[in-house]
Amino acid sequence: MKLLSLCFGLAAAVALHAAEPTSLTAAQQAAGWKPLFNGKNLDGWRLYGKPTPPGEGWKVEDGLLHKLPKVRGGDIVTTNTFRDFEFSWEWRIAQAGNNGVKYLVTEQRPGAPGHEYQMIDDTGHPDGKLGAKRQTAAFYDVLPPAADKPLKPAGEWNASRILVKGNHVEHWLNGAKVVEYELGSEATKTAIAGSKFKKAAKFGEKIDGHIMLTDHQDEAWFRYMMVRELK
Repeated sequence: MKLLSLCFGLAAAVALHAAEPTSLTAAQQAAGWKPLFNGKNLDGWRLYGKPTPPGEGWKVEDGLLHKLPKVRGGDIVTTNTFRDFEFSWEWRIAQAGNNGVKYLVTEQRPGAPGHEYQMIDDTGHPDGKLGAKRQTAAFYDVLPPAADKPLKPAGEWNASRILVKGNHVEHWLNGAKVVEYELGSEATKTAIAGSKFKKAAKFGEKIDGHIMLTDHQDEAWFRYMMVRELK
């Protein structure tokens, strides 16, 4: 019985370690993935437009990155920039919450720094009620996600991925591709012209850009943030 208990304890410890929210498997490492969050601090991230670390509204707790509600932390960006890449992460948002991930981010256009992968309580937040282009996994205000997207409700973990390769861009949600577009295409230009970004110079063009986590002062959590650069 003692041996059985010891074996169970070891198995539980191994399972717990495997579930740590910052760990990469050997297969992920071999495929070129690198962590963007180490579960201990925010090394590799800084405030948008400033060389200073993220504000107090961003807190690392139990290996998770926690965006505190109603505490200003500022929009934060990776210190590195990326051109052709995949970014994968898991996230959870509070009820009626709003957040987002922006990519192809430039500090030369603060009014429209980059394209946003929307993360929101679709039914509980006022912006989400304005239509599909304002809802989770949309290219925010530009292109809606697939109507049958596999979204988990506020309070539960969702898994997302952004792919940028050449001019091709994809948004994924919980294993399903839900948005696909081409940078610089006539279809994308038309969609941008009908959005709030229509006057933003060079919005929609390919650049070397940062990845941003936005701060809408709503509560959210992040884990398993990783990136791999593509050739």
